[in-house]
Amino acid sequence: MTAATTTPAPARRRRGPGPKLPLGERWGRRGPLLPALLLVLVLTQLPMLVTVYYSLQSRNLLRPGETAFAGLGNYAAVLGDAHFRGAVLNTVVLTASVVLLAMALGTALAVLLDQKFLGRNVVRTLLITPFLVMPAAAALIWKHAMFNPLFGVLNWALSPFGVERIDWVSEHPMFSLVLMLTWQWTPFMMLIVLAGLQSQDPEILEAARVDGANALQTFQRITFPHLRRFIELGLLLGSIFIVNTFDPIYLITQGGPGQATTNLPYFIYQVTFRAFEVGEAAAAGVVVVFCTILIATFALRVISSLFREER
Repeated sequence: MTAATTTPAPARRRRGPGPKLPLGERWGRRGPLLPALLLVLVLTQLPMLVTVYYSLQSRNLLRPGETAFAGLGNYAAVLGDAHFRGAVLNTVVLTASVVLLAMALGTALAVLLDQKFLGRNVVRTLLITPFLVMPAAAALIWKHAMFNPLFGVLNWALSPFGVERIDWVSEHPMFSLVLMLTWQWTPFMMLIVLAGLQSQDPEILEAARVDGANALQTFQRITFPHLRRFIELGLLLGSIFIVNTFDPIYLITQGGPGQATTNLPYFIYQVTFRAFEVGEAAAAGVVVVFCTILIATFALRVISSLFREER
């Protein structure tokens, strides 16, 4: 009796780099992309270079003839300004509050919409609507229809609990902005999480039910780990967008009372169009862009991980 011999499976070959194309063919493929690349450079990099140039100049619009090289003086003035540090703190508080609340509500609504029930498409459309409203229009609606101390909907809804005629914008400005922005950005988070829920393998969920896992255990052990990357993506993209919030602050609170709701974009607006200090405003803008690039770098890494094939 001869022993059976098994031949090992051939090792999977790795693809090496393909044949090198001729120079003319390579430029023929890249040529159609050059106009778009030049347009991006003109619209993004040139203004950034001009901003960096202005940040190194001592320039005030009220004294156009008195321009001098300031070096890093504008950066020192901005970083040493107490109003700038307050704007940084307000930006962090506003961004973190809105992102976390919107993600929590968006996840809950996404889990609801992932279930089958009568009128699900209508409910989904209604829940997406706040994200489709223009920021300026949404800010005006909330300022005059929701936060008005005399006929606002918010006071009317809270009147059974003894709340009467609260001037939300004046007495609770940061809370008002957080509430309005959470209403606007919850649909964005909901769509990202809903996409993650609908990308689950139904066979895994069915296997969990067969093994006796209830809905809560299935969500904790299977669904939530699957949604982790989508939640990270929503948090990072939401942070990038909300950091640049300007319209609601300008239209609802004007950065006040005092500097209570002044964030970084509104601080730059104040320095430019109220103090007319172009150099300091440009320096603050460069600092904000640098911080945004750091956040965007993490966001791009998360996005790339979503499309990376798991081993």
